[in-house]
Amino acid sequence: MKRKVELVVLSDIHLGTYGCHAKEVLHYLNSVRPKKLVLNGDIFDIWQFRKRYFPKAHLLVIKKIISLATKGTKVYYITGNHDEKLRRFGGTKMGNISIMDKLVLNLDGKKAWFFHGDVFDASIQHAKWIAKLGGWGYDLLILFNRFINAGLSKLGKERYSLSKRIKNSVKSAVKFISNFEKTASDLAIDNEFDYVICGHIHQPVIRKVTNEKGSCLYLNSGDWVENLTALEYNNEQWRLYHFNPERHRLNHLEEDPLVLPDDLGNLISAFQRPI
Repeated sequence: MKRKVELVVLSDIHLGTYGCHAKEVLHYLNSVRPKKLVLNGDIFDIWQFRKRYFPKAHLLVIKKIISLATKGTKVYYITGNHDEKLRRFGGTKMGNISIMDKLVLNLDGKKAWFFHGDVFDASIQHAKWIAKLGGWGYDLLILFNRFINAGLSKLGKERYSLSKRIKNSVKSAVKFISNFEKTASDLAIDNEFDYVICGHIHQPVIRKVTNEKGSCLYLNSGDWVENLTALEYNNEQWRLYHFNPERHRLNHLEEDPLVLPDDLGNLISAFQRPI
């Protein structure tokens, strides 16, 4: 039975990459019936898009999002850095689907500010080729980690995350995450927002932040490459949802034919052409 939820926030799915857990995303979306769905950036990974790699599960995630919209869910697509080519379509509305760079919602009398968060990343803004190179390395690291975890699973041992280990042990990475969260929270407090909701750094969390000017609730929806997390808002409460693949059977995929307006490779290529 599907759970009715007022608001679901997903980010950093990275459709079109080897690291994307599209089956898990699809399973989660099939389990909820949200009134609003906020896609908070990096849903597609246009940076690393490969025409030869876009499996059925990735296509079905797109179909599911469109299906939710046609059945009444308001879908807000906030652009991130990996799908920044969609920013040229900012302000576009197609039925219940809206494309934008940021979003403000009133949630039971409180103001919620949604944005991806790459605006805080100097490496993205000033040296994009370095950031893209890092993205390829990250994708390879995740793919290698999957092979390791497959072996650990057969041996009955706990899964292990190489990237989390690196992030938690490298001082500069820890400092960047801390600075990101502080900057987002300080800006939210300055602008009198009750909630600030980001993605980008793949660090799922719900945390109250207080400074000399006030306080706000900082939230990050995490990702669907490593953490498999989503944010849910219901009955005036926020919840961080963690998907556990071991509790679900993920082999079955919807078999209905998927009809897109054109070949998906050509569709994504259109986003990559200069304005």
